[in-house]
Amino acid sequence: MPRLFEEMATARLDGRFARLIDKLARVRLLVLDDWGTHSLTDQQRLDLLELFEERYQRRSTIITAQLPVSGWHQMIGEPTIADAILDRIIHNAHRIELKGDSMRISTRKP
Repeated sequence: MPRLFEEMATARLDGRFARLIDKLARVRLLVLDDWGTHSLTDQQRLDLLELFEERYQRRSTIITAQLPVSGWHQMIGEPTIADAILDRIIHNAHRIELKGDSMRISTRKP
């Protein structure tokens, strides 16, 4: 997610934003890793809304997060935008919650 936001900000500055969104909208499977590690700026919220609007019911997206789904609304911030984003994410979603210790911890050698 941090790299995606950097790319979106750069694309806005150099006039490539529309092309970037179009490119991301056409990707068959978009994987968004580290969802919710940072709170979002106003622009990041709007960028995500635009991205999810373009992908909605057209392409698949996988979101990985340490943050429980119950905390996503607060992490996104602005309630109206958060509602719109989450509506597009959660509608028709398959949710898999993993429990247990981190695999990184369990694979560490003593």
